[in-house]
This record gives sequence, structure tokens and C-alpha cells, in this order.
Amino acid sequence: MFAKLLALVVAALFVWTIAARPVVAHGPKTSYRVKPYDTLWTIAAAHYSGDVRDAVWRIQKENHLSGATIQPGERLLLP
Repeated sequence: MFAKLLALVVAALFVWTIAARPVVAHGPKTSYRVKPYDTLWTIAAAHYSGDVRDAVWRIQKENHLSGATIQPGERLLLP
């Protein structure tokens, strides 16, 4: 009984490791030119649903920003 259960668990893990792939649910990246008075918060709120803080973090990470300071005319990739 234990051997069958162990074999079933091992087989399930094997199938899961083969079938597991990263999900690309967000589609292609979009380029955005920063306008006067834009902030990462307002850009994230306008382009993403859900937690704005997470969207700000993703924009910072995608654009290798060390802080939240952006300048008008700057191009950002929106993941």
C-alpha cells in the first residue's frame, strides 16, 4: 500500500515538473513616455488593476529604478 502511494506521489511530481511553465499572463511590454506631473503611482494606477504598490514595484524592477523619481520625457517599459 505504501509503495503504491509513494509511486503515485513520485509520478505526480514528475508530471508537475514537466508540465509546470511560467505563466505570461500580462502579455507584451508597453513603452510609456513620462508626462509632466506623472508619478510611478499615477502611471501604475492608470495601467494596472489590483494593488498599485505591486504595479509600482514591477515598473521599478523592469526599468532598474533605484527609487521613485522619474522625469518628463523618460521612457518606461510597463511589464
